[in-house]
Amino acid sequence: MNGYYELRHIVGFEETNLVGNVYYVNYLSWQGRCRELFLKERAPDVLAELRDDLKLFTLKVDCEFFAEITAFDELSIRMRLLELGQTQLEFGFDYVRLTAGGVESLIARGRQRVACMRGPNTMTVPTPVPESLANALAPYVPDGRGAPVGGRT
Repeated sequence: MNGYYELRHIVGFEETNLVGNVYYVNYLSWQGRCRELFLKERAPDVLAELRDDLKLFTLKVDCEFFAEITAFDELSIRMRLLELGQTQLEFGFDYVRLTAGGVESLIARGRQRVACMRGPNTMTVPTPVPESLANALAPYVPDGRGAPVGGRT
């Protein structure tokens, strides 16, 4: 295992602006897509909980840009777990441009903090991170030991 969950993506024209480079909001969209596909592939029982009353609220999101990308660039969006708390998670995302020659270059780096909540929309309250989600994320810790940075406190 490589320590991150990977989403491969080829940039389309619809993701670029008038100048021809990728519009910044797409990076945030790719973070969400990566997280969703992770749940679908690695923690499908959490999807069932989301259909019930579990809510994953995004509290904070950011992205720092190092280089521009354009239509038809191939990307690897790499998600890893940065922190696992009682009710919150923090993910890190590396956006890596891939070339036919096998060269990789980091073009952006992002973070996302998520809170687990339950209850009706007007009365949601924090809830523990589902154990199945914590277990599914264990292989994606950057230190490679399987124990999240910050740990569960």
